[in-house]
Parts: sequence; C-alpha cells; structure tokens
Amino acid sequence: MTSKKVAVAMSGGVDSSVTAALLKKQGFAVEGVFMALAQPDIDRQIARVKAMAERLGVELTVIDLQEPFSEKILGYFRDSYFEGLTPNPCVVCNREVKFGLLMDRALAGGADFMATGHYVRTSRSDDDGLYHLYKGSDPAKDQSYFLCRLTQKQLSRVIFPLGEYKKEEVYGLAVKMGLEFTRSEESQDVCFLKDQNVGDFLAGQEAPVSSPGPVVTAAGRQVGTHPGIHHFTIGQRRGLGIPDATPWYVIGLDSAENRVIVGKKEELFKSSLRVSEVNWLAGASPGLPLELEVKIRYRHPPQAARVEAAGGGAVDVFFAEPQRAITAGQFAAFYRGDELLGGGPIE
Repeated sequence: MTSKKVAVAMSGGVDSSVTAALLKKQGFAVEGVFMALAQPDIDRQIARVKAMAERLGVELTVIDLQEPFSEKILGYFRDSYFEGLTPNPCVVCNREVKFGLLMDRALAGGADFMATGHYVRTSRSDDDGLYHLYKGSDPAKDQSYFLCRLTQKQLSRVIFPLGEYKKEEVYGLAVKMGLEFTRSEESQDVCFLKDQNVGDFLAGQEAPVSSPGPVVTAAGRQVGTHPGIHHFTIGQRRGLGIPDATPWYVIGLDSAENRVIVGKKEELFKSSLRVSEVNWLAGASPGLPLELEVKIRYRHPPQAARVEAAGGGAVDVFFAEPQRAITAGQFAAFYRGDELLGGGPIE
C-alpha cells in the first residue's frame, strides 16, 4: 500500500472515474481536480463531476483556468485558421494546460502525482533513467499522439492507470464498481466546440476580418472564389462550388496571397513534409537519420518513413509511400514500434 497523494483530472466520464477508483483501490490518497475552461455547458459539467467525486468518496477541487485557456488555446486555435493552418488544440492543451498549469496547481497543492484517463503507458528505464511513453494496449483508443509534446519533467509526475486496459474492459470495471455509463457519456475531444462547427466558433471570435479571394489550381488558374481561407482545410471536397465531371479537393492554403489552392484527388498525395519545433520526449534528438513510423493526424495509421535533421530543431520526413492530405498546422508524431519518441507541427 502507498500513502502517496495523487490528483486525478476528472471530467465525470467513465475513463477518469475508473482511473480515480483504481488508484483508490491501489492505496493512493486520491483527490479530484476539474479544469474549468471554456466548456459551453460548464455548470452542468461541474455538477456532473461533483456528483461523481462524491460517489467515489474523493474531495474535488475546481480549478479555474478559463483565462489562460482562452489565451493559450482558443487564441492559438483561432489564429491558426486565419493563417491558413489546421490546428490541433488537444496536443497544445495537454502540454500547456492539462499537464502544465493544472499539474502545477495540483502539485503545489500537495499532490505527489497527477493521473488522467489517457490510454497510454509509461515506464522509467534503468538503462538511461528516462521516462518512456508507449501506445495504449487498446489500438482503437490509443491516445499517445496527443501527448507528443510532453517533457521528461511532466512524465515523471504523471500516472496513466488505463494504459493496459481495453475500452470495453474499462466499461466492465465501471459496472463492477457500480459506476454504469452509456457510450454517449464519453468526454468530447474539442471541449469548447460542443455542438458548434469550426465556422460557427470562428464567427463568434474576435478575429482578423476575412476577405474573399481566388480559388486557383496548382498552376495558378482561377476556377472560383472563396469567402475566407479559414473556412477550408486540406483534403476538403465540399463547398468549393466548382462544377466538373470529377471532384476537386483543397490541396493548399496560401494565406500570404489569400488563395485556396485546389487539385484533383491524385494531387492530395505527397511523399514528404517538414516538421518544425520538434519535441523529443527524451529531451534530445535520438540521433538522426532514423527509420521510424510517423502519424500525421490522430486517426492516421503510423507510416514508415525516413526522418532526417533539417536544422533549427526541424526535421524532414520522407515516406515510403505517398500520404493523403498532409496538412500544415497538424502535428506529426514519431514512433519506434510502440514507443512515442516525439512530435511537432507540420510546416
């Protein structure tokens, strides 16, 4: 048994609730922490998580992070779209807010560790003394991609109790604990969108005035106009308004010239990309070049690629097979087998 104190980031959903219950069973002194961010239904969320904490018999602290969340995450999300990029707010939030500000507050409050319901695994190597992060045992729920920006300091103080479980096993544990959940009660990834789409969200934000511009082919031939580049992402097919026998797709966004660049399906495929500001979880590059597996979005299966240093903390990635819809602003994550080595934004 242990007397260590662990703060569990709770949402009221099945994953964080089972996480708290498992850690209590293991003998940890468990407390719950809830991040008040920009959730549209914040009052309902707080009531839900308070009810679950009471049911589990753990003290709950609501930590108001709305102001820094608005600055660090909503601002990044908004600005990226108006710069012609497709952001990933969850990756940035995990480093800056959940395992940044929230963890700092939890540790300052006396916790020895923070725990979350992420489906990932960690271990500390006796050989190098470093903390390593691996995919979760459930390939359908593995969330390691979202943690590609974490640091050794963060990994040293975090616990992921669900990493060895499959999602159905977690639901089974919840039933045994008397904590039944329906599948519709799972937490939403982009917490601040809820029922909004990106366009609706951006329309309600203070942002640069968008202006119409040309829709052009890769050769520069104008084939239409657009209402603002923030309405489009790479790979998009709908809403282009270009009559043709075969569909057109967005293959590029040129914020400098305010252009949406379109092409046919085959033009969506590229064999290489550059990643800037790469974060290596070990704290340093593993020694490039290397043959690794690379994910270019969360639901993208890792693909074989050669990763080479490009200078200034950037790397170039050369895929064995061309990949569809490589998107600037999304994150590329680097794997060696099941181990996540790091990641950074796609240029």
